[in-house]
Amino acid sequence: MTTGNSQASTTAYGEAVTFTPRVGQVQLRGPADDPVGEGPAGTGRDGRRGGRRRKRQRDDVMVPQAQFSSYYGRPIVKPAPWSWEIPAYLYLGGLAAGSALVASGAEMTGRRELQRNARLIALGALGGSTAALVSDLGKPSRFLNMMRTVKLTSPMSVGSWILAGFGTFTGIAAFSEVMHEVLPPDVPGRQLWPIGDRLTSIGAAMFAPPLAAYTAVLLADTATPTWHAAYRELPFVFVGSALASAGGAAMITTHPDQTAPARTAAVVGSVLELSAHQIMERRMGMLAEPLHEGRPGKLLTAAKALTVAGAALTVVAGRRRPLAALAGVALNVGSALTRFGVFYGGIASAKDPKYTVIPQRQRLAEKQAALAHEQHKQQEQLGAHDDARFQYGRGGAAGR
Repeated sequence: MTTGNSQASTTAYGEAVTFTPRVGQVQLRGPADDPVGEGPAGTGRDGRRGGRRRKRQRDDVMVPQAQFSSYYGRPIVKPAPWSWEIPAYLYLGGLAAGSALVASGAEMTGRRELQRNARLIALGALGGSTAALVSDLGKPSRFLNMMRTVKLTSPMSVGSWILAGFGTFTGIAAFSEVMHEVLPPDVPGRQLWPIGDRLTSIGAAMFAPPLAAYTAVLLADTATPTWHAAYRELPFVFVGSALASAGGAAMITTHPDQTAPARTAAVVGSVLELSAHQIMERRMGMLAEPLHEGRPGKLLTAAKALTVAGAALTVVAGRRRPLAALAGVALNVGSALTRFGVFYGGIASAKDPKYTVIPQRQRLAEKQAALAHEQHKQQEQLGAHDDARFQYGRGGAAGR
């Protein structure tokens, strides 16, 4: 017997379920065609003795189509409480990391203008990314609190130390570039500066790849369905995007005669980003849907188009200053849109319960199928062993 607010339904196994929303209580009865639990023995559904059973209905009639809704209108997975500062932080951090790699290549090949510009771009992008992160955290002390400990299992903790190490070498390198312009050529100890430049270039280059990739690990380490499903390829997407944006920024600010390493980084980064993104979406299956729909779909479509156009223009006309600058703008806008598209796609997947429920059911079905297969193999092996023992016993009896 149920109250006026109760709702009754029947499961796929023929069990009648009564749900009372007011108290959240679930009652299970016996199968729909089984008299057990329906009253005294031998009584029908109406309480009269000798009642007739109802004809069992088809499961597709008894079980309604699944409606993916959340508990009291709340999402199953809570969306990340982040705003535009986080994708801006992701883009600027990638630009800083890629520019440090470009500056390192310029220092090792003797391209002074490219080295100076790339180092200053790296420092400016690093400052912007840090400001965006602090703005999202609310106050600088929260960022400093993350530096009190080292927790290897926390991407945020590891990323904070990567950011600090990268910032140290990048800051020293940028300061060295400023001193090159300010101090006179005959200043004492100036002959030692090349050694310092090489050490700072190596240090910044060592921290640059982890800085470009750890932000992808930071997203994938959450319970957000689309981000979590992209954990394999997303670091490669972000690293490629970082190289493309850094090469583009160098082409904007530097004369084409010195941008050969930057052009190489832009083309290689674009190919890496687009290839990894394509593989990622193919492997993710239905969890890639939020990346194709709504605002994320528009952002990522534009990002891919701009990245392809920027890379093609770099190859065709990268030695011409106006066209090289145009290619650099396209690559940087495409890199930024990639971060924003991935960010908003993850938020959309967290708000829709089906992207949490369906993959869980699929994983459970796969585990059950694997377990059933393993049990079947064990039964076959036991059966073969019993047959062998039986044949051996018959042979021994015949010999006696």
